[in-house]
Amino acid sequence: MMGAIRIAIVDDHPLFREGVARSLSEIGGFEMVGEGATAQDAERIASTVQPDILLLDISMPGGGLAAVDGILADHPAQKIVMLTVSESNADVTKALNAGVRGYVLKGVGSRALADILHNVAAGESYLSPTLSARLLSDVQSLQPANGMAERLRQLTGRQTEILRLVAEGLSNKEVALRLQLQEKTVKHHMTGVLSKLNVRNRTEAALMMREFRDRDRDRS
Repeated sequence: MMGAIRIAIVDDHPLFREGVARSLSEIGGFEMVGEGATAQDAERIASTVQPDILLLDISMPGGGLAAVDGILADHPAQKIVMLTVSESNADVTKALNAGVRGYVLKGVGSRALADILHNVAAGESYLSPTLSARLLSDVQSLQPANGMAERLRQLTGRQTEILRLVAEGLSNKEVALRLQLQEKTVKHHMTGVLSKLNVRNRTEAALMMREFRDRDRDRS
């Protein structure tokens, strides 16, 4: 991405907002283009400022996760990163299913956050490692009879292709554009993926694919 990454942050703690803005400014390569404290502020900023990345807390007036749904319904290309203290599996899963590009815990260092934001701006997704490991453990505990590899082999070529893109953080709409398919066709294939993998949602399916991919890379 050319030029500074345009960042907006919405959090109901002014000192925290100021700290993030100051830290990113000192590191360089970022431009703070908006701040707010409520879900309504987040929706307004997404509509009027259109930052490259919108940083949202979960716990704020109106609810950060509620804001995500409204923002992505109107602006599906908006990159959103949750920056929060919540380690709840339910919050993580809901955020990722809603289409956020990153889920970062507030204990992160400023340089690590800067690296994460650079990667998200470049099209990647991010989930804090401790949360990723916990969600993967939950997925594995749901399927003791068969390993991930056996279940993934049940997928058709098209299903595997779609799941790989989902595992990279793409939404159904973005997958459809990439593969020149209708979005409803992608949704249909993902329904089949969830059934074959015996998982509850696209987040768990994506985690399975990432784990299998990482293991395969380690063996090569």
